[in-house]
Amino acid sequence: MNKQGQKARAAPSPVTGVFKPDTIRDVADSLNVTSLSDTVASALASDVEYRIHQVVEVRHTYHVMYGRATDAHQEAARFMRHARRTTMTTSDIDQALRVLNIEPLYGHSSHNPPTFRRAPPIPQSTSGAIYFVEDEEIDFDRVLREEKITLPNGPRWAAHWLAVEGVQPLIPENPPAIPKDSDPDALAKPSSPSRPGQMFPLTPPSDRPSPVQAAKKQQQQQQTVKQVLSRELQLYYTRLTSALLPPSASDYAKRTAALASLRNDAGLQALLPYLVRWVGEGVVGALKSGAQSENDGRVLEVLLDVIGALLDNPTLFVEPYLHQLLPPILSTLLHSSLPPSHAVHLRTSAAQILSHLLTQYSTTYPSLPPRIMKTLLLALISPEKSRSTREGAIRGLIGIGKEAVRKGLVEGGGAKVVGSECMPGEEGGLAEAVTDALKVLHPPSAQPVPLDDANEPDAATIQQLKDTVGDFFAERLWGDAVWARAVLTGDISSAAILITWSLESKDLELGDAKFTTKARISCSGTWPLIDRRQ
Repeated sequence: MNKQGQKARAAPSPVTGVFKPDTIRDVADSLNVTSLSDTVASALASDVEYRIHQVVEVRHTYHVMYGRATDAHQEAARFMRHARRTTMTTSDIDQALRVLNIEPLYGHSSHNPPTFRRAPPIPQSTSGAIYFVEDEEIDFDRVLREEKITLPNGPRWAAHWLAVEGVQPLIPENPPAIPKDSDPDALAKPSSPSRPGQMFPLTPPSDRPSPVQAAKKQQQQQQTVKQVLSRELQLYYTRLTSALLPPSASDYAKRTAALASLRNDAGLQALLPYLVRWVGEGVVGALKSGAQSENDGRVLEVLLDVIGALLDNPTLFVEPYLHQLLPPILSTLLHSSLPPSHAVHLRTSAAQILSHLLTQYSTTYPSLPPRIMKTLLLALISPEKSRSTREGAIRGLIGIGKEAVRKGLVEGGGAKVVGSECMPGEEGGLAEAVTDALKVLHPPSAQPVPLDDANEPDAATIQQLKDTVGDFFAERLWGDAVWARAVLTGDISSAAILITWSLESKDLELGDAKFTTKARISCSGTWPLIDRRQ
């Protein structure tokens, strides 16, 4: 009995830790595990408490598990000490769990720590106090009165026009237009000379920029180039522009090589907007002073060659910059005071470049040819335009083609307007330009036959010529019946067939055949029977 009593007293009593077995039973009940013995609950509580000590506890503990001793690292406390804090946060626990290769807890962070409330224990119960997270009570009346939150639309795809013929539509999908930077010096000036307290009148505005503004503008352009272009393209831009301008006879080889590079080299797309801007500013600078010097004429020739080289380069995407290339071309073509020794060449080159541009891009932009035609017709017909501007408009119509010449000079009355300004017997200049344009409609005959004003059909044709092209150019046309009728009708075959001649026993050579007529014959539609053929 004594031995059994001693053994009974020697049996260790169950020691409960911080984590109670009742908590294990509560968790088991939530998982529908009802048959959980006290021994298992106590063992699980001890293991959970050990794991919590392993993650959190500051002091070292040793636990014998499966015959090996494992060091319980105080990982969370280590993170807390390294962060120079005295309060442990949930982020320290998460870092400790990751170091121990344990899946971290989700849904809790140090930024929104949960607030636990204490529920007192039930009287006459062995369980302790319970801590829980209180749910927020929602007042439905307050929620209904609050402004409703609109959920954003899901991602979707829609097509819209980024640009229509070079013009960006003002729709919400496109970025807003960038306003032009205002001049701070202009804003600082008073806007009215009659403002009270002002002692001196305003200085009249000048078209010439001040040295400070010119230096500021050049600095902004250089900064833009440095920010966008690579070092190689910056060096290429500098050497290219210095080889092209200023033009000199000694730099002809460099200028030819630079134009060949612009015409054939690939990889210049990033440099294209700067070249277009450089050309536009160069043309404006040359034409602003009147362009009467020989140097201005050579500068304009080089700049037109640059535009032609850019249009000839098949690797460049020039379409977005057409609205910047057209003003230099049309300004050179229609300017009223070009250098006399370069005027014809400049206008001819500008007309050829304009023709090349329309040929290449008229299908992409169908409204481009009518807009250019309208500009040329206004320059040709408007009464206040100078003779040089009219000559440039005629050269532009010649460059565009035969239909443009017909619409401008014949149908639009441009030849009649020009003829009213020409003196009798005038040659060269404006009269020569109109004659060249009429030759585009139909070349003169090798052996012209004049119109006979005594013949009624010929007299009607002469009168029609005077009404259409004016007296000045009608006198030049009625010396060649085929040319005159081709200019009026536009049909070469019918013009040749509609020849009306009045001959009595006279020979008429047509090509290789020689015909003799016995009477006056008026041909219309078909060739008549000829009396005999020699």
